[in-house]
Amino acid sequence: MIEGLTTFDTAAVIAILGMGIVTYATRAGGFWLMGYVTLSPKLERFLRQTAGGVLVAIVVAAVVKGDPAMWAGLAAAIGIMIAIRKSMTAISIGMIVAVAIRYFV
Repeated sequence: MIEGLTTFDTAAVIAILGMGIVTYATRAGGFWLMGYVTLSPKLERFLRQTAGGVLVAIVVAAVVKGDPAMWAGLAAAIGIMIAIRKSMTAISIGMIVAVAIRYFV
């Protein structure tokens, strides 16, 4: 049996718990603070579009470094998005195409 496997470092446990508390506090605090903020229409539009912008940034960064399977998946996702305008369907089909090409080719 490996000696010391069942022991733990108290400082490490305290650090992990502290990080968890700080992470939760920042998330919960943000929601709490935003309850007191009146959103202007301009800020509301900005916040509504942020998720899409982040998704595009992640996809573009991955595609630039990507392989032909990823490029084909992106092309499929763009084609589906243009055809049926359903983002989750387009993302899913793009992922399926990329995985299928990597698996079968």
